[in-house]
Amino acid sequence: MGQALHSIENEPDNTVEIVVHITETLGEQRRGDLVAALEDSGGITTAEFCPLRYHLMLVRYDRDLYSSHEVLDRVTSHNINARLIGPV
Repeated sequence: MGQALHSIENEPDNTVEIVVHITETLGEQRRGDLVAALEDSGGITTAEFCPLRYHLMLVRYDRDLYSSHEVLDRVTSHNINARLIGPV
């Protein structure tokens, strides 16, 4: 899985980033599928797992379209146990 760096300076003011803790072990394929599904959702700019800490996911989204709990609901709708850690 490739890693990308994103500059927060180029993001609109309504973009925020949260940390989601995945409470189960996901294989590479399932992590990739989750990232793709979240990024295909309008309003979620990026979703990525922390390198070597695959239980932590950073999700950047448009706060005008989603709340942090709605983003968490998107994650858990994929039959994944997760909880919200908080903003970055």
